[in-house]
Amino acid sequence: MKYTIPIRTNSIFYCLIMMFFTFNLITGQKSSQQENMEKLNFMIGEWVGISTTYKNDTIAKQVPAFEKINYILDKNVITIDLRSELLQLHTVIYYNDKDKKYYYNPYYKSGAGKYEAEYKDGKLIVWPSKNRKFIFHLTSEGNFQEYGERLENGKWIKDFEDNFKKIQ
Repeated sequence: MKYTIPIRTNSIFYCLIMMFFTFNLITGQKSSQQENMEKLNFMIGEWVGISTTYKNDTIAKQVPAFEKINYILDKNVITIDLRSELLQLHTVIYYNDKDKKYYYNPYYKSGAGKYEAEYKDGKLIVWPSKNRKFIFHLTSEGNFQEYGERLENGKWIKDFEDNFKKIQ
């Protein structure tokens, strides 16, 4: 008597899916989300510098600042931890493949926000509103800079500027 094992179509389908995912995992192929997040590699590191606030185009205050920026979750998310005498901030940045946008989610002692962002010309530009933006980039000297501006009477006016040197 001949014994045959019935093969179900569903079993074959599931095996093929598992082989596909295993192959992608083994070959190290990056997701679109990871590729977009890697555009922000310039931000990664431990940074020390000066945080400056402005009022009426004049320096209002300058304080030392420290910032630690890391990838987490297999380079799908970036976290920023900023400490200065003026501000303590924890931020989460991620890229959403569905709507093709970055999201910048700051957490303050007093609350949180969620803002759209874009990567353009080597800079991450965050838009808290149509009249405010935060720009993150490397300077020509290779230092990390972030600054915030507000639109007033058709002109962008700087509110703050943080300049950092990499320590690690």
